Amino acid sequence: MVVMERHTGRGRARDRARGRGPGRAPGPGRRGSRRGRRVLIGAVAGAVVLGGVVVLLPWGGGDAPPPAPGPVAVARGAVTTGVPAALPDLAALIGDRESHLRAHPRDGASWAVLGAAYVEQGSRTADTGNWPKAEKALQTSLKTGPRRNPQALEGLAALAVARRDFPAAKKWGESAVKAAPKRWTAHAVLVEAYTGLGDQEGVGRALDKVLELRPGAPAVGALAAAVYRDRGWREDAAARISDAAAGAGAPAERAAYLEQAGRLALERGDREEALRFFQEALRTDPDQRAAQAGQGRALAALGRTTEALSAYQAASAKRPGPEYALELGELYESLGLAQAARVEYDLLRERVRGAEAAGADEQLLLGRLEADHGDPAEAVRVLRAEWGRQPGTAVADALGWALHRTGADEEALEFATIATEGDRGGGVRSALHVFHRGVIEKGLERYGPARRHLREALTIDPYFSPLRAPEAKRALAKLGEPSMEGPPG
Repeated sequence: MVVMERHTGRGRARDRARGRGPGRAPGPGRRGSRRGRRVLIGAVAGAVVLGGVVVLLPWGGGDAPPPAPGPVAVARGAVTTGVPAALPDLAALIGDRESHLRAHPRDGASWAVLGAAYVEQGSRTADTGNWPKAEKALQTSLKTGPRRNPQALEGLAALAVARRDFPAAKKWGESAVKAAPKRWTAHAVLVEAYTGLGDQEGVGRALDKVLELRPGAPAVGALAAAVYRDRGWREDAAARISDAAAGAGAPAERAAYLEQAGRLALERGDREEALRFFQEALRTDPDQRAAQAGQGRALAALGRTTEALSAYQAASAKRPGPEYALELGELYESLGLAQAARVEYDLLRERVRGAEAAGADEQLLLGRLEADHGDPAEAVRVLRAEWGRQPGTAVADALGWALHRTGADEEALEFATIATEGDRGGGVRSALHVFHRGVIEKGLERYGPARRHLREALTIDPYFSPLRAPEAKRALAKLGEPSMEGPPG
């Protein structure tokens, strides 16, 4: 505690001697005294006067950091700026906004925040029961909020992406951009919408706008990494996601980018590095279940199947998405555990039904399941309809493979080419896509291209699937080496 000198007569005499008598206006050379008074006013802001003496109270002033924001504020900041949020913080934000809206049902801005929080929570937990709640909250925001409501429009676009409804995501995202052209998160959600529709030019335009509006942000780096991966620019994608993870703020954000880095490492066949990324993501955020499923993939590729099964089972229990059931089923099948695999495939169908009842589009995943583990003709029917709605690269690959499984190899090759040729939109270096093309070419007796593509698949990632990678090796062995003799005549 500091006690300042009492302003007595001696103090006033000293002031007069220094030329600071009462009522005297400060001259040009006396600005320091005014600055001193400003400093004094700032200093006594945390003081009290006791008996004419100014007493400074204990206060950290500029040295003490401001109190850390609570979970509600942290989650709100995340969901409104395109940053991954922690599940406990999201739960706190949802409870807070629900309570607030019961008392203030006309607060359109809060409805938009609540809808965005539902979308983020549903994406993190694979709880599709969040989708109808999110849609209701966001539509209510449109009705009760301002006339131009980019946050609600953007939330509806993000909800459509989570539901894999890319035409709707494009519609809502373009409306959000029209309402707020400088809002970078609206352009970011359009990147995902255009990707799902196979519109590579649209992806490029939207990403350029995001990079212009928000250069250097970790979330933008992660988005750019995803686009570069789809273009086949692996080194650029790895550099971008590494920078994003290094610059991330909250643990949940950093864990999400580490998980993305793990997927990129695994796609290029680097099993050990991928496993390290996934493990670090889980240490950073134990609720990062996508990283736990990634651990399962990496461990399976390393031949540590018991650990892989445990990781998959834990991820599927905490985040019951249908895609994990497919991966786990194929791992069981590769181990000769056909009955356990069928249990997972039946579970996948059940989860797809639940997701579609909540407005999600899981036809791509269902088509992939039917092509390899069910009815290929049904897969073709499902995937043709999906291609008509949203012709992305992944749909082209799945439809081509389903056609091959029904014996329609000529048409199958058309779609396999779309999925693997950069000038047709298939720039991603996917070992699975290239494997599918090689097998289709082998069925057409185009042995040179078949040999080349099967070898390329195993070069991209020798461990790309516990079922298909061994099949690729067997097919390549049957094809043998090309003849060293020239063409006859």
